[in-house]
Amino acid sequence: FNEIIEDIKKSRFDGILTWAPDRISRNAGDLGKIVDLMDQGLLKEIRTYGGQKFTNNPNEKFLLMILGSQAKLENDNKVINVRRGLRARAAMGLKPSLALTGYLNSKNKDEKCQVIVDPIRAPIIKKMFEKVANENQSGRQIYRWLKDSGFTTRTGKALALGNIYRLLRMPFYYGVFEYPRGSGEWYQGKHEPIITKDLFDIVQDKILGEKKKA
Repeated sequence: FNEIIEDIKKSRFDGILTWAPDRISRNAGDLGKIVDLMDQGLLKEIRTYGGQKFTNNPNEKFLLMILGSQAKLENDNKVINVRRGLRARAAMGLKPSLALTGYLNSKNKDEKCQVIVDPIRAPIIKKMFEKVANENQSGRQIYRWLKDSGFTTRTGKALALGNIYRLLRMPFYYGVFEYPRGSGEWYQGKHEPIITKDLFDIVQDKILGEKKKA
């Protein structure tokens, strides 16, 4: 969009062909820039696939702005509806995101946001927690253990040290989750926990102690 605006300002062209009026702007500010170019005589005409034409004519510019504003209203409402739908799923115990390592997203279209235990990786994730809690292993030791065992995520990548610590701090593994992140709104998940809350709490204390030592 910005490239188009600059090209029109440099008089490289003075018209725009577009599928529909709302496709030439992302927001009210963009739409204002288009109309300003018309006011300056730099943009002579906009034509759509459906045969609509907009020129530097008060009525046509007004209609262009109405159509653009209507499209933005529809987009804003879509965003609100999507967020409402995601919160509703969260209230049902379904975390609206890709499955964490140790889980798999259900392939059943009627089970959106539902996850199932990954029979290959879930035992390894549980073992990670147990090694920290029972063997006092650090994140780096867990990293080396995973690397030596050839562990990879479902995308075929090894877990980085930072990701290991991130997973060890995930309450999702004992059955709860926060949504949206940082909102302070917690939900009881519908998924099967991989570890117990007691094990999770012990690991958090160990990680905190490790950080203090560092």
